[in-house]
Amino acid sequence: MGEHAARQTGGTPAGHARITASVYTSHVPAIGAAIDLGKTGEDYWKPLFAGYEPSKQWMRENKPDVVFLVYNDHATSFDLGVIPTFAIGTAAEFQPADEGYGPRPVPKVIGHPELASHIAQSVIQQDFDLTIVNELQVDHGLTVPMNLLFGSPEAWPVKVIPFHVNVVQYPVPSGARCFALGQAIRRAIESYDEPLKVQIWGTGGMSHQLQGPRAGLINKEWDNKFLDRLIAEPAELAKVPHIEYVREAGSEGIELVMWLIARGAMADVAGGPAPKLKHRFFHVPASNTAVGHLILEN
Repeated sequence: MGEHAARQTGGTPAGHARITASVYTSHVPAIGAAIDLGKTGEDYWKPLFAGYEPSKQWMRENKPDVVFLVYNDHATSFDLGVIPTFAIGTAAEFQPADEGYGPRPVPKVIGHPELASHIAQSVIQQDFDLTIVNELQVDHGLTVPMNLLFGSPEAWPVKVIPFHVNVVQYPVPSGARCFALGQAIRRAIESYDEPLKVQIWGTGGMSHQLQGPRAGLINKEWDNKFLDRLIAEPAELAKVPHIEYVREAGSEGIELVMWLIARGAMADVAGGPAPKLKHRFFHVPASNTAVGHLILEN
C-alpha cells in the first residue's frame, strides 16, 4: 500500500509512527488525593480503583512509546492572563505543579520534543492554531490519568506530550472543532518518520458541576449515552452543541469535548476498520464527579 493510500484508509506507512489505541478517562483531583494519602483501599474508593485494574494489565501488555495526552490546565500554568485554546508542550520534561498543597508526589513527566515539534509543525500547517509551550508545569489533569493507567512507579514508563485545551474560560472550542483536530493530529503522527507506538488519551469529565444551584449534578444516563455514541457514532456526537453539555452534564461536563480529540485520531474516522473496545468502566461518584473510562484499540 502506498503512503497516500495508507493515509486515506486509516493505515500507516511502514517505518512511521502509528496510533495504536485511544484511552479515555476522568481526571478527578480527589482521585489523586486518594492515591497520595493511601486511601485507595477504603470502601469509598475501592470500586473505582478496581475498575482500572484491567486497564493497568492491558497497559502492561500494550505499553506505547509515547502518550499524546489531551487534558486541561486548571489555572496552574495558564491563568486569566493567558488563555490558549490549544497548547502543545514541546519541552524535554515537565514538573508536577503545585496546585495549592505542594506538588503531587509523582514522577516528573518526560516529553518527546522531536515528535511534539513535528506535530506542531504539521497541525499548524493544517490550519489549526496551536500555542507552543516550552515551559509547562502539569497538574492533576495530566498526572491523575497517568496514575490510573500506570500506577505509582518511580518513573513513568512512557514519554508524554501534554496537550492542553481550554475548557475553563469561555469561549471554548466546539466538539466539531476538537474532532477535526484529532484527525489532524493523526495525520501528523503518522507522517513522523520513526516507528513509534503512540497512544492518544482524552481526559476530563464526565458529568459534574462544581458551583451554583446545580452543584453536585451527575447525569448517569447522559454519560453512558455519550460513551455509546463515542464508540459507535463519533462524527454525529461531535455535532452536539455546547449548551447540551452544560444542560445535561453540568458546567464542567464540557471537558468531554477533549475526548473527541482522541476519538478523531482513530483509524475508522479516516475510513479504516472500527476500533476494538478493550475496556469500559463507569462509576459514580468520585468526589462529586461521574467517572468514565474507555480503551479503544486501533
